[in-house]
Amino acid sequence: MSLKFFLTIATIIMTAFAQTISIGAPADGLTVSSGSNITIEVDRPNSISGSKEVAIVIALRSCNTGGCIDPASALGIVLYTGPYNPQYSSPPDQKPPHQNFSVQVPTSFTPGKATLSVTHLALIGAGPTPMLEFLNVTVNVA
Repeated sequence: MSLKFFLTIATIIMTAFAQTISIGAPADGLTVSSGSNITIEVDRPNSISGSKEVAIVIALRSCNTGGCIDPASALGIVLYTGPYNPQYSSPPDQKPPHQNFSVQVPTSFTPGKATLSVTHLALIGAGPTPMLEFLNVTVNVA
């Protein structure tokens, strides 16, 4: 393989990873009550490559029937869908650019282990190229 090909592939991979998000809250394993509001913090570290945020989807799916399913296969109950516009905190703190979303756990949600997922769509680079990612944490619904 040529060095140029290797560098091109490496650049594409680094650009994709530079655009990824993370779930800053809630913590994995947190217990939430059905009917309560919870705050979902979605972080997006800075990157040197250009990107345009398109949207995110926040969903909750029970693990009680058939175990926890990968969010790429089934999201469950959609709690939020819409724009994502991460910003630094004001006043500044140690957090990366992020956005908080307050969502309500449905009162009829089945108690037990559940997957809380965030689906992220962004356009990256000059092309641009679409990037879709799925992240999740496990929560306990009481």
